Amino acid sequence: MAERNLDFDKVINRKNTDCIKYDFAQTFGMPEDVLPFWVADMDFEVSSYIEDALAARVRHGIFGYSDCSAHYFNAVQGWMKKHHNWEPQEEWLIKTPGIVFALAMAVKAYTRQGDGVLIQPPVYYPFSKVVADNGRRVVENPLYLGEDNRYHIDFADFEQKITAEKISLFFLCNPHNPVGRVWTKEELTRLGDICVKHNVVVVSDEIHHDFIWSGVHEVFANIKKEYEEISMTCTSPSKTFNIAGLQISNIFIPNSTLRQKFQRELDAAGTSHVGVMGLTACEAAYKNGDEWYQAMCAYVRDNVAFVKQYVEERLAGVTMIETEGTYLVWLDFRATGLSAEELDRRIIHEAKLWFDSGEIFGDSGKGFQRINAACPRSVLNEGLERLRVVVQ
Repeated sequence: MAERNLDFDKVINRKNTDCIKYDFAQTFGMPEDVLPFWVADMDFEVSSYIEDALAARVRHGIFGYSDCSAHYFNAVQGWMKKHHNWEPQEEWLIKTPGIVFALAMAVKAYTRQGDGVLIQPPVYYPFSKVVADNGRRVVENPLYLGEDNRYHIDFADFEQKITAEKISLFFLCNPHNPVGRVWTKEELTRLGDICVKHNVVVVSDEIHHDFIWSGVHEVFANIKKEYEEISMTCTSPSKTFNIAGLQISNIFIPNSTLRQKFQRELDAAGTSHVGVMGLTACEAAYKNGDEWYQAMCAYVRDNVAFVKQYVEERLAGVTMIETEGTYLVWLDFRATGLSAEELDRRIIHEAKLWFDSGEIFGDSGKGFQRINAACPRSVLNEGLERLRVVVQ
């Protein structure tokens, strides 16, 4: 059976499908007619293998409490081994409805009220939210933008913050959202050695690990045995295969003590099962979705290159930060001379575009915007054309 859904140029109308990206503009305070490039899902049909697996499950007609068997784990492990040279063990796996939920549970499991949790802004905004909402302190080790147009880690500040703030938990974003870094083995080793030295648990959000345009994705837990013992690796097929609405994530915790602490928080939250459709889609994706995945990546890689060329040739005062991974593009508008507030006003109300304003990722994100390039090329071009008019 051949893959059917390989036309990524096809524009699919997602309006009136209860789609957060397209149907809830006014709920989020946006004009009803904005063109959205904000939330991180793709405007592509999923693999036909996922469609067929879900359809077969629907035809069965019974949707009772469900869990997974060995064939599910074999599909997950097979994907990790093939694409990331990593062989997680079955006993390490805990399934959750999503990674943000898992981050919140990790905060509860590995820290106490008032403790500091270390993050590296500008970073995915739920990182700080789940820390603050659970009564912990957000401690920042800001990334800095180098002359090579890439973000880098301030390792001295990283270790200083750990000691000064008595940090026991660090949220690593690998690859990094929104700045697009694919951390090297050397960089992760420097971080890891510091965390081992100071007994810091590392929660590594690796949800974008299948979108690598430059370099190689290194699974943090796979670099050294010592890192395996202090790590919780968060993965999901949701970004890779565009199934975020099915709410399935695979969380790997090799250390049995850390795993038991995490499981206790899940039990306390009343979470015992994930949805059967998420399980079905995940297994189908990892077992049969490689052709779709490879074709999608080629298309998105070209989209990222298209944005880069457009910005360089047609958007004076705007710089695209080098995108090594993810389908999220980080644009620097500071040289336009527009304030962050005026920039947001023009983008939203004049261009009728919905981006993610940089400041939601931390103070260091002011003057930046994050846009999602995982859409048909024609839609991406329309967005950039609208942006060009208001920037100029």
